[in-house]
Amino acid sequence: MARNPPVGDNARRGAVRDRSQVFNPHNQNWTKRDSDTGRFMDQKKDGEPFKGVRRERGK
Repeated sequence: MARNPPVGDNARRGAVRDRSQVFNPHNQNWTKRDSDTGRFMDQKKDGEPFKGVRRERGK
């Protein structure tokens, strides 16, 4: 049976809260956004989505 790593090792368990990510089709990058303020925080250049961050639904 699997167990969680020891406390204090800076390992994330579960999803990141108060964050979301959206895909930008113009530059083919994923952008992370703060859900409280709506400001963009970070962008990935490798084209892969952020791990553990929920995705926003497209319109």
